[in-house]
Amino acid sequence: MKILLVGAGLSGAVIGRQLAEAGHDCRIIDSRPHIGGNCHTERDPETGVLLHLYGPHIFHTDDEGVWDYVNRFAEFVPFQNRVKTTSQGAVYSLPVNLHTINQFFGKTLRPDEARAFIESRADRSIAEPQSFEEQALRFVGPELYEAFFKGYTEKQWGCSPRELPASILKRLPLRFNYDDNYFFHRFQGMPRAGYTAMVAAILDHPRISVELETPYRPEMAAQADHLFWSGPLDGFFDYSLGRLGYRTLDFERFTYQGDYQGCAVMNYGDRDVPWTRITEHKHFSPWESHEGSTCYREYSRAAGPGDIPYYPIRLVEEKSLLAQYVELAQAQKAVTFVGRLGTYRYLDMDVTIREALDTAGVFLGAEKAGEAIPAFVMPPL
Repeated sequence: MKILLVGAGLSGAVIGRQLAEAGHDCRIIDSRPHIGGNCHTERDPETGVLLHLYGPHIFHTDDEGVWDYVNRFAEFVPFQNRVKTTSQGAVYSLPVNLHTINQFFGKTLRPDEARAFIESRADRSIAEPQSFEEQALRFVGPELYEAFFKGYTEKQWGCSPRELPASILKRLPLRFNYDDNYFFHRFQGMPRAGYTAMVAAILDHPRISVELETPYRPEMAAQADHLFWSGPLDGFFDYSLGRLGYRTLDFERFTYQGDYQGCAVMNYGDRDVPWTRITEHKHFSPWESHEGSTCYREYSRAAGPGDIPYYPIRLVEEKSLLAQYVELAQAQKAVTFVGRLGTYRYLDMDVTIREALDTAGVFLGAEKAGEAIPAFVMPPL
């Protein structure tokens, strides 16, 4: 079959590779001048540092199958993300752990003592937290909430934490030991040559053709037996019902001779600091040595037409509009919507790859059985 895949990021590359290995001809197009989507990496010509052009991407997973898959196409070097935060004139480690608690409150608590101490600061009148703020007040108390979560969240999402669901904070751990590894997955690492080199290896197959700086046009679908769409779900329908809400990021690049901040990621929790964090990219490749350094200040704002969509908002209004777009998508023939943008969900890289592998499997199974593949293998709602 002739397969058209829109988007040369992880979803398009992995699905294309799986289908190409099964004997299908895969044409992959992307409107950008590079492959890799938002995990694109390239060398800074000024400092030689390997840059994550669309913000940091650290690979972490408990999915051994996905870990084996990426290691088939790249050499992964062990890497643990150790995030710091500047708040109220001091630097702390994240996620909030025993060191953070003792440092912030000026104590020397043991784990059991710290657990009891935090519980004593928590608002125990909140039985079932509904909002981000209620979740924070119930589980970490007002002091830690104000210092580490409130200002940062207001900057990141552009709204009060009272308006955000509690589920956002539930993803952030609170540790009563000195473990400052930001993630807790078994497998964590960075591809030595960068993510773009890894995606290039995935795409390196005789049945795959890649066309960059090639925006999708509806007439292209007529030349294919099936279309996989990893662009914005609302974009497929030319935003006919309105635009789904996203946050986007602006990056302010600067260089420094030496080591600017001593870590890869420094968050800024204070509301009066306009950026959310500063990333120093040579620390994402600690096996390399560079005298110069390339850093980025990140600013979050609402995405408009022409902006790169990063984080789906998914509040009540957006979910209502999403349901309407899902209904339109399910009426399409021979189109499957995939990935972060195609399903309007925030996905880590390992989940994106797992879903791409599963989607390719569903497609091949349906083809063999003579059945139609669904518009969504992973339902957005």
